[in-house]
Amino acid sequence: MAKVRNILEAKGRVVYSVEPTVMVLRAIELMCEKNIGGLLITENGKLAGIFTERDYARKLILKGKSSKDTPIGELMTPNPFTVSPDTSIDQCMQMMTDKHIRHLPVTEGDQLVGMISIGDVVRQVIQEQKSIIEHLESYITQ
Repeated sequence: MAKVRNILEAKGRVVYSVEPTVMVLRAIELMCEKNIGGLLITENGKLAGIFTERDYARKLILKGKSSKDTPIGELMTPNPFTVSPDTSIDQCMQMMTDKHIRHLPVTEGDQLVGMISIGDVVRQVIQEQKSIIEHLESYITQ
């Protein structure tokens, strides 16, 4: 059974983050530049929250705030759900479905070691299913 560790090995452990004092506009520019839908908020090297495109739409745009004048700390979701490298892909899929979230920071102890998205999880599931199908086809044709 695949684990978060397998996703991180395939995609790498690069984590994009900003401090809570960064203005929303700068955070959105970084998300656009890196083509990511979620950004981690860290304070003194520790995970403080997460900011996603959904947060931008619901907490800034709909409330008429300015992305130039609003620190991301005001809009971030504090204390996000996290997983460890040993969490199963099935558990991630269940958590993402139950909590209606698309991004999961990966922590080991109190250290931030990566982030996975729903796209990463789906890709892993499809890859596993392909492998099983190939194995079964090979077994049948022997």
